Amino acid sequence: MQKIKHWASVLSGKAAAEVDSLIERAKMTEHFFMISVAVIIGLLAGFGAVGIRLLIESISELSFSGEGTLLQNIIAAPWYVKVLVPALGGLIVGPLIYYFAPEAKGHGVPEVMQAVIMRGGKIRPRVAVVKAIASAITIGTGGSVGREGPIIQIGSSIGSTIGQFFRIPPKRMKVLVGCGAAAGIAAAFNAPIAGALFAVEIILMDFAVASFSPIVIASVIATVVSHSFEGNFAAFNVPGYAMVSNYEVFFYLVLGALSGLVSWLFIKVLYFSENVWDEKLNIKPYIKPMIGGLIIGGIALFYPEIMGVGYDSIDAALNNRQLWSMAFVLIFMKILASSITLGSGGSGGIFAPSLFMGAMLGAAFGSGVNYLFPEYSASPGAYALVAMGGLVAGTTRAPITAIIIVFELTKETSIILPLMLTCTLSMIISTKLSRESIYTLKLLHRNISVKGSAEVNILKSISVEQVYSTTFDNIPENTRFNDLVEILISKKKPYISVVDKNQELLGLVSLHTIKEFLFDKDILNDVMIAGDVADHHYKTVTLEENAKDVVDKMGQGDYDGLPVVDKDNPKKQIGMIWRQDLDDAYHKELAKIDLTYDLAQKIQQSNIEKDVQILEGYAIAEVITPHQFEGKSIRDIGIRSNFGVDVISIKTQSKSGTVITAVPNADYVIKTNDVLIIAGEVRNINILKHLT
Repeated sequence: MQKIKHWASVLSGKAAAEVDSLIERAKMTEHFFMISVAVIIGLLAGFGAVGIRLLIESISELSFSGEGTLLQNIIAAPWYVKVLVPALGGLIVGPLIYYFAPEAKGHGVPEVMQAVIMRGGKIRPRVAVVKAIASAITIGTGGSVGREGPIIQIGSSIGSTIGQFFRIPPKRMKVLVGCGAAAGIAAAFNAPIAGALFAVEIILMDFAVASFSPIVIASVIATVVSHSFEGNFAAFNVPGYAMVSNYEVFFYLVLGALSGLVSWLFIKVLYFSENVWDEKLNIKPYIKPMIGGLIIGGIALFYPEIMGVGYDSIDAALNNRQLWSMAFVLIFMKILASSITLGSGGSGGIFAPSLFMGAMLGAAFGSGVNYLFPEYSASPGAYALVAMGGLVAGTTRAPITAIIIVFELTKETSIILPLMLTCTLSMIISTKLSRESIYTLKLLHRNISVKGSAEVNILKSISVEQVYSTTFDNIPENTRFNDLVEILISKKKPYISVVDKNQELLGLVSLHTIKEFLFDKDILNDVMIAGDVADHHYKTVTLEENAKDVVDKMGQGDYDGLPVVDKDNPKKQIGMIWRQDLDDAYHKELAKIDLTYDLAQKIQQSNIEKDVQILEGYAIAEVITPHQFEGKSIRDIGIRSNFGVDVISIKTQSKSGTVITAVPNADYVIKTNDVLIIAGEVRNINILKHLT
C-alpha cells in the first residue's frame, strides 16, 4: 500500500509539473495567450448566457403556464398564483444566496467592479453557478429584474476563474474579467459592440486599456454562440422611426431632462429600499426575498406588467400599442417593484428595468407631444425608443454604451441623433442630482471609491498615525513680529503653530502669511505679535483619520502641512503631518502593492524556505502564526498598523493538503497551523517572529 501511495504521489507530481510547464510555455507569447484565453471566455460566457435564458424560460413556463405570451399568461393566472409564485421563488433564492454565495445578491455589476478595484479581478468560481440559479429563479417566478446583470457577473466569474487557473497577474486578470463582462452583455443583447464598450466604460473604467483586442474578441465569440442558438435578429422589431421635423430637437431635450430625473429617482428609491431591508427590518436575511416576493405578487394583482423582464410591455410601447396613462403609471410601479425585488435580496440586473422605464416614459411623453404637435412630432414609439437609451445612460452614467446598446437592440439607425442628444442630457441631469451611478453608489456605501479608485483606496489605507511627525515647532501668541520672522527663517518649516498661555493651539503662521508685512517689519515689531497674523481658520486632523482625509483638507486651504490634534481635545496639538511625507508614503505603498502582487503569484508556485531580501532593509519571510492571532481576522489584528508588515499570502492546511491564499481578504480568520508569508522591514519581521 505504501508503494502504491508513493507512485501515485510521484505520478500526480509529474502531472502537475507537466501542466505547469504547458502553462508557462503558453505564456511565452503573451499576446497569443491572451487572445486564446479570450476565445475560451467568449465561448463559455456565450453558452452560459444561452443556458441562463433557457433556464429562465423554463421556470417562467412552469410558474405561469399557458398558450399566450408570458405577460398574457401572467394576466390570465389566478390571483393566488400571482402572489404565491414570487414568494416561493424568494423562499428558494434566499437560503441559496445566504449559504453559498452572498455576492450573488442584487444586480451583480458592483460586485464585479469591486473585484476589479480591490481584489485584482479575483472572483470565487462558485459565484457563476449560484448567480445563474438564483437569478433564473428570481426572474422566472416574477421578480422585477433583468437577466443581463447576472449574465455579466457569470461571464466575469468565468473570466476570473480561467485567469486564476492560469495564474494570471492582476493587471491581466482585470482584462479577463472585462472579457467575461463584455461577452455576457454581447450574448444577452446580441450586441457585440455594446458588450466591448460596457467592459471598458463601466467595468474597467478605462478607455485607454492596453489589451482591448481580447475584450473585442470575447464579445464577438459570445455573440456568435448566441446567434447559433437564437438567430441573428434584433431583440425588438420597431418601425423605421425618424425625425419628422427639426422642431423635435426641443422635444428630445425635454425628454432627456425627464430621463435624467427618472434615472435619479430610480437610483434613490433602489438604495432607499436596500437600506430599509438591510438596516431597518430585523428579519433573517434568507427570509427577506420571500417577503419581497409576496409584495411583488400583491403589486402584480393590479399591474402584472411589472413582473419579470418586461420585454412584452417594451415591445408594445415601441410599436405604439401602450396607452399613455398606463405607461405613465408603470414608470413608478416598475421603480417600486425593481427596488423591492433587489432590496429584499433577489438576484437580477437593472438594465432591463431601465429599458422598461425608458420605454414607458417615452410612450407617455411621446403621446402628449404627438397630441399637441402632431405635424411636428413622430409617433410615441420613437420617443419610447430614445428614452430607453436615456434611462440606461442616466442610471449607469455610460452614455456611449447606452447609445450603442439601443442601436444594437433595434437595428434602427435613423433615430441616432435624438438618441445621442437624449442620452447625453439624461446623464448630465442625473449626474447633477446624484454624483454616483446606480453601480458606483453601492461601492461608495462600502467605502470603496471608484473615481481615481486605485489612488483613493491606497490613500485610505494609510492612516495619519503611520505618517505624522511627533516633532513640531510652536511659539507663544505674544511673540514679537521680528522674532517671529527670524524663527520662521531659521526653522525652515512651511508652518509654525501658535499657542496661547495654556499651550492650546490658536492657529498657524507661515512666511507666505507674513510676506506682505516684511517691508514694514521694523515698524510692526512693537505693535504686531504672532497671534495677530496667525491663520485661525486652519484645518486639523486626528490620528483616527486617513491620508485621503488629509489630502482633502489640505486641498481646501492649499496647505502643505496640518496640525495633528487629540481626538478628545482639538486644541491640544500632538504633531504635524506634511504633504511631502504623504507623497512618500503613497509611492512607497504603491510600490509595495505592485511588489506584493508579483510575489504572491510566485508564492503560489513555490515555497519560501528563508527570508528573501527584496529591497534594502526590506524582506519577505514565512512566519508561523503566533498563538495570539488565532481565531482573529487580519483586520482585527491590524498587522500593518501594529507590526508594520503586510500579509501577502497565507498557507493553510486542508484535508486535501496545503492551500495557498494569495493576497488574502482582510476578513480572513487566521487558523491554527497557518503560515503567514509577510513583507516589510527586516526589524519588524524579526519582532513578529519572536511572538511565535
